Amino acid sequence: MAYPLRFEWRNQTHETVKLRTFLSAHGVSHAVLIQIKFHGGAMSINHRPAWSVDDVRPNDVVTIILPPEPANAAVTISDLPLSIVYEDDNFLVVNKPAGVASVPAHHYANNTLVNRAKGYFITHGIPLQVPHIVTRLDKDTSGLVLFGKHHMAHSVLDQQLKAHSLQKTYLAVVSGTGLPEHGNFDQPIQRDPTSFIKRQTGKTGQAARTEFWVLATAGDFSVVKVKLHTGRTHQIRVHFAGAGHPLVGDQLYEGDLHQGLNRQALACERLGFYDPFADVQRQLTAPLAEDIQQLLTRYEINVDTVMQQLNTDFDVN
Repeated sequence: MAYPLRFEWRNQTHETVKLRTFLSAHGVSHAVLIQIKFHGGAMSINHRPAWSVDDVRPNDVVTIILPPEPANAAVTISDLPLSIVYEDDNFLVVNKPAGVASVPAHHYANNTLVNRAKGYFITHGIPLQVPHIVTRLDKDTSGLVLFGKHHMAHSVLDQQLKAHSLQKTYLAVVSGTGLPEHGNFDQPIQRDPTSFIKRQTGKTGQAARTEFWVLATAGDFSVVKVKLHTGRTHQIRVHFAGAGHPLVGDQLYEGDLHQGLNRQALACERLGFYDPFADVQRQLTAPLAEDIQQLLTRYEINVDTVMQQLNTDFDVN
């Protein structure tokens, strides 16, 4: 892709709309529009400079040029490796190992996925050096994490997040058996007043819905496929713990600590999103983390069978 980034669309409808409305329909958020207007970008209609209040008529061609994105000097560069699952000019999807934080914080400032992505961008000569992380995972959750490589890519994915059309499918191993074959948790989630980190279900919390399917049972645990319909902090962990089935290895929520895992048995194994630049729906999968594989194998659960079930579409109610 050539830089600076340039995007062009034709108004193929029979309607006349304001430029800002037309751009919004193509994934240009208000934040991106502000960046274009005030930080060195450009907008045009039929290759003539235009303002956001100008009319876009049928068959008009709209062009935007994104402004430069200066790198954040506060984000250090890490040369630690990334496990890349998918990459093109606009998106980067990596398989995050357990034990790696998604974004820099006070205790994890240098070797997070964001630090690694910035190092990868620089090493591979990618001109825009701002990794826009779109989906995040807890430090001890493994699996797929999605980045936009530029502000426009982030904008279109953020809209999908808000519309709940960006889908993440998880595999979890939870304590106990007896769960229904298919079920939903819809209890609101709020902060635990006794902990800065911990969450709990409660009537005054934010609405949260977690859907699950039981894939296998063995010993005193169950292997479940999980789809999130909202994105609350620790949502899967809290909902299963609240139902009396905390995740294996999840010490924070009193999960079973006798299965050889030193972290919660949770992995984001499938990621689906619409790629508007190629006009395709992308479905990506990740290899299951070795420690969870070993747990399943120890109880004679066939990992390949579980993964086939995980990647089979179920009716979502």
